[in-house]
Amino acid sequence: MGKTYQIHSILFIILISPLIALAQTQFTAADALKVKSLRSTSLSPNGDYLVGLRSESVKNRFDVDHFRFRDPSYIRPASYELVIYDLGKKTSHVVSTGNIQAMEWSPDGSILAYFQVRADQIRLNLYTLSSGQSKEISLNNGLMISTNSILEWMPDNKSVLIYQRSAEWMKKGMEMYKEAADGPTTVYSSKDPFLKWDAIGNHSTLSLLSRVDVTTGQTTRVLPAGRYANVRQDKEKGDFIAFQVTKPLKTSYNRKDGSEYIWKKVNVADTSDITILREKTKKRTQYVFSHDNQWMAWADSGHVKIQQVTKEEVLNLTEGKNQLSDTDTTAVKFSVKKWSRDASQLIASSKEGLWLIDRNDGSVQRFLEFDPDDKKAPKYDVLEWAPNGESLYLSYNAIDQWDRGVYQYDIGSEKLKELFRSKELYRSWQLAENGSRWMFRYSDGDRPDDFFVADADLGNRTQVTDLNPWIKDKKFTKTELITYLDTDGKELYGILYYPVDYDPKKKYPLVCEIYERFFDNGYRSSMNIVANHGYFGFRPSVNLEQGRPGVAWIKGVTAGINKLIEKGLVDPEKIGVHGTSYGGYAASLLIAQTNRFAAAINISGKTNMISFLGDSPRIGTRNYAAAEVGQDRIGESLWEAPMKYIEHSAIMYADKMNTPHLLLTGEGDWNVPAANTRELYYALRRLGKEVVWVNYKTAGHGAGWAGTEETYHDQWERMMKWYADHFEKKDKKDGKTP
Repeated sequence: MGKTYQIHSILFIILISPLIALAQTQFTAADALKVKSLRSTSLSPNGDYLVGLRSESVKNRFDVDHFRFRDPSYIRPASYELVIYDLGKKTSHVVSTGNIQAMEWSPDGSILAYFQVRADQIRLNLYTLSSGQSKEISLNNGLMISTNSILEWMPDNKSVLIYQRSAEWMKKGMEMYKEAADGPTTVYSSKDPFLKWDAIGNHSTLSLLSRVDVTTGQTTRVLPAGRYANVRQDKEKGDFIAFQVTKPLKTSYNRKDGSEYIWKKVNVADTSDITILREKTKKRTQYVFSHDNQWMAWADSGHVKIQQVTKEEVLNLTEGKNQLSDTDTTAVKFSVKKWSRDASQLIASSKEGLWLIDRNDGSVQRFLEFDPDDKKAPKYDVLEWAPNGESLYLSYNAIDQWDRGVYQYDIGSEKLKELFRSKELYRSWQLAENGSRWMFRYSDGDRPDDFFVADADLGNRTQVTDLNPWIKDKKFTKTELITYLDTDGKELYGILYYPVDYDPKKKYPLVCEIYERFFDNGYRSSMNIVANHGYFGFRPSVNLEQGRPGVAWIKGVTAGINKLIEKGLVDPEKIGVHGTSYGGYAASLLIAQTNRFAAAINISGKTNMISFLGDSPRIGTRNYAAAEVGQDRIGESLWEAPMKYIEHSAIMYADKMNTPHLLLTGEGDWNVPAANTRELYYALRRLGKEVVWVNYKTAGHGAGWAGTEETYHDQWERMMKWYADHFEKKDKKDGKTP
């Protein structure tokens, strides 16, 4: 059992006005490595304990062997502290440290089950609250726990469900992997239904479903090897387990076919008794299960359908009731949100509002109206039902300002009550099983999150964690939401990060970090490092268009910059831009269309859309799909629209790039291989342009940031020097003293 720590309770007013130390120092890249976070958090069923994995999260990206991507024997390294916070005693202690994979409270909340990697194997462990002791459970069937395993307690409080794999599975997986990765001869054939690396990936998703008696370690097979997902147990008696089975059919290029899905149910007492719940289909459907898993609901052609898991009958709850009102016959298309605890009611949503559907009397009532034509209307979403079913909780988010909150809707009185509203950043809401307590993450919008708890009505808000007490002595940026119009007149938003020690009488250099759209603020290490170097940071949004996404950045990013120049904040001669992955790709495309940047950096971003289609074999069809139907938004294949692929390949416009360009890659990157970025380096060098390519041999996607601690620092040093050197050149060109 680990050391005990005191939890600090604070007044809510301190959240709004944090104490700032008088003598603060710069926030550096080294500080970014020290920032701790808490992930995989969960409240115990009675709300008395909070558990989570605490770590210096950036460091968990280091020392990964990226060259073993899809190696079935490889478990990615990580280092966590498994911490339990006693909310009543206001103390905490570390249960275990190491590579911890998953955790789950027992139904009565007395035991915490968790996976931990030891000797390159995943082990099942139990921590008992009453004794304060952990023990490893030895499984008696000789099978290994799968790296993708679930960890689900059964209602008896004595058994858990896990995924397992056999030695034969490992042997076959390694044979497939080594033939593809090492050869000596590797054969690829179009007659095979799957690309080679897709086949390896398919094999990696096979697992057995097993039941473990945690008191004895007795392990019993429930289901043979298969591809299972969404395992749902009967929470009343533990009589059945419902599950989805996926059957890959072929390599798919459009993400819409290539697999079959079927829902089944197995009798726990007689595992040979397996019945079909939902017939086989190639269409993916999102099923929402009731709290006890007795009912399943889904949307079908805009209607809400339900089925009791123990029966075959399917009911359409909205047949003949999917119109706005008696006088407005506009057809409503529903999607399913959440069941009430007793499964008597459902919440559904549509673009016109939130709806309450009663399973017993068949009523369909809109309780919160949306105006689909009001582009500035705030967004409401369902957080949770109150356990007694008499009310439900909704999140509130404005879309044009930082304004967030939680509301409670009383079903009996049909009234919506505001529990709180704030400009600070509240998120990750979780209600205890018994409804007694909320847990949530809080940040002032600039600093890292901490965790808080509150009563059911969100009163008595109390800080639980103090993950980074040292940050009060560090200089942090201040954020501002910026509104601007792109060149098409589309209203967009960006997040502005002020330089530390900001002087309103000065104009500052600006560094843009680009990707797609941004809105919410919150701690971001990259922008704090930029701000501590005396620059404005800016994350502008763009409006990406299907078929011609490449022009979005010139339309949106430059318009956002113009807004900052108009406000008198930014030196227009000292503007830099960088991005990672899709953002790195965007940075290279952007400087092919404008010369207004003093420096640009592409981090792990492709530069040639055409060669990108097939240069990442271990990802299979991802790059084709990304271009044709995914994030790249080309919308057509290379052979249907070859000019679009040329237009969206930065390398084709290397002759038009006059901005000094830094290219950063990881040799082990199987997402965007370094060779793709290398093409732009060769092109720019051939054309006599200023370019530097840095390839980190041990790193992956994210370049030096996804390598080692050494490469992490090296990348930040190179980036900030790249900006400083080229901003200084602007000073010298203009005759200014740097």
